Amino acid sequence: MKTNASARSAAFALAMGSLVGPWAAAADWPGFLGPQRNGKSAETGLLQAWPEAGPPLVWQCPLGTGYTAPAVASGKLVEYGRFGDATRLTCRDARTGDELWRSEHPTAYTDMLGYNDGPRCSPVIDGNRVYTHGAEGLLRCVGLADGEEVWRLDTSRRFHVVKNFFGVGSTPVVWQGLLIVNVGGSPPGGPSDVYAARGNVQGAGSGVVAFDKLTGKVRWQTTDELASYASPVVVEQGGRPWCFVFARGGLVSLNPSSGEVDFQLPYRSAKLESVNASTPVAAVNRLFLSETYEVGGATLEFGPGGHKLLWADRQRRRDKAMQLHWNTPILHEGYLYGSSGRHSGSAELRCVDFQTGEVKWSEPGLARASLLYADGRLVCLTEDGILRLLRPSPDKYDPVSEHRPVDDRGRRLLRGDAWVAPVLSAGLLYVRGEDRLVCYDVRQR
Repeated sequence: MKTNASARSAAFALAMGSLVGPWAAAADWPGFLGPQRNGKSAETGLLQAWPEAGPPLVWQCPLGTGYTAPAVASGKLVEYGRFGDATRLTCRDARTGDELWRSEHPTAYTDMLGYNDGPRCSPVIDGNRVYTHGAEGLLRCVGLADGEEVWRLDTSRRFHVVKNFFGVGSTPVVWQGLLIVNVGGSPPGGPSDVYAARGNVQGAGSGVVAFDKLTGKVRWQTTDELASYASPVVVEQGGRPWCFVFARGGLVSLNPSSGEVDFQLPYRSAKLESVNASTPVAAVNRLFLSETYEVGGATLEFGPGGHKLLWADRQRRRDKAMQLHWNTPILHEGYLYGSSGRHSGSAELRCVDFQTGEVKWSEPGLARASLLYADGRLVCLTEDGILRLLRPSPDKYDPVSEHRPVDDRGRRLLRGDAWVAPVLSAGLLYVRGEDRLVCYDVRQR
């Protein structure tokens, strides 16, 4: 299940010091893109440069098929993947990799475009519960302590969801007593999938649905928007909460308390096989969103009166600033850092001014990448399984360290496609490749 787990467990527990007792809540990474769903960690005391051999490897384990990131809270790590005809949620000791429990449900999902057949939505930990949303739309709540199922709901059947290109891929968000999901339902009796509909899929007022997180009962539902692969975010601004859902057809801004829609912004390429997959990034009263197929990026200002665009790539026929595929950029000190480009060969890591869209620098040749920010550094994982530590700067691409994860025999640990953003919790860095999860200790000694 893991490498040298029994020998490593006791020694590493001792090295973890006070964190071996009550897990520091501030160190939790409870869901997709972290505690604020922005790819940033408040942890400090981390390595500012890695040793030549890379940061110390703590543990590793094989994974099922899928594109999901792990979630970490209270010293437990949960990961979600497909094994044969079952999708499995596995809980491990976050410090040692030891398996604590597993919970499975059957699946028959097949990808319409030949990508893998595992889940796309990352698990979400909220207190003593874990939420998962499978590729076929099965929404489940299980206990964090033992994996026992609390409730389940088949969203695809309940809301007549027309199958999209890559199945269900928008990770739900927990806000107060609600689990908010970009469901994207349609009227009953519709086409079986987006191709059968020739792209003309109708909505049915269940674009975004809020469920009672304790029972699974519907609390509100709103909009005719269809589901995307971007995940909802909730922020506080102007004395109230704002929920942003970058749905298939564009942005929806709503009040998560009631589902009341503030405004909608159509934002999608006209190409049939285009998708919105990059999660919006918010700061104060501004929001950035992007897609890679045609429209590109934009920053808008939002408030009670609606919104206005500050800049938008779609106004430029060429030389678009930031066209994000499945990665979400990091916003740091007024600048966005992200991987712009649809294909590996043409993708560039870029720094873009959040307010104006000005490209400060571009670094080609890295393929597509995902980023994490912590303690003055960017951790960059490229899809070929290479890790880099970067110093964020609007002046230049500033690499500090590079590491190619390999095992004791020199074999690659992170095989492509390494499309999942890194995770950080309590000084441990978790990165996944196509079929393996690897844990590094990145704390200063």
